[in-house]
Amino acid sequence: MNRPLLISDCDEVLLHMVRHFRDWLDEEHGVDFTLKGQPFAQSMTRRETGEYLTQDDAFHYLNLFFDTEMPRQTAIAGAVNAISELQRDADVVILTNLGDMRNEARVKQLREHGIDAPVFTNQGPKGEALKRIFNEYQPDRAVFVDDLAIHHASAAEALPQIGRLHFCGEPSIAPYVPCALEAGDADARIDNWAEALPWLLDNLHGERK
Repeated sequence: MNRPLLISDCDEVLLHMVRHFRDWLDEEHGVDFTLKGQPFAQSMTRRETGEYLTQDDAFHYLNLFFDTEMPRQTAIAGAVNAISELQRDADVVILTNLGDMRNEARVKQLREHGIDAPVFTNQGPKGEALKRIFNEYQPDRAVFVDDLAIHHASAAEALPQIGRLHFCGEPSIAPYVPCALEAGDADARIDNWAEALPWLLDNLHGERK
């Protein structure tokens, strides 16, 4: 029997990102980024003119952030200890929506925070990537953790047998994130590691329900 498998997102699950992205836009680019649930580009305005950023400009800044500012990112409370605990009796891999050229930087970044795990990079919905990882590891049980409902919907379609935990560890945006549990695409919604760790241990190792 193969070990259970946890497949976890990184940003807003293991590491804070949007709070540091917001601060960087403010400090370096004169852009206000309000974390109030608006569409991504419509959350960003140029301070001097009040104009919304275009979608292209918003993603330009996002890519630049990951090119130069990943050292700003801090660990979400409890994440490092939780992953260490989970790795005792399960395999843990990271599935992150970054370009493949940033895979090595993400591995290094996570190791510097104390998380040593394989990293898979992906673009777009994560269902097919999850299926490839699942087929590679062939676990008896597996759970997927992500902060975005779109990825849980994709996971539910591509790999319905996998457990799904919707987790957003950034309090400033968590209330505005559409809930995959309410949509029927996740098994639970938990936004802190103190509660998420027992849930994950039970779903990876507990009696089948």
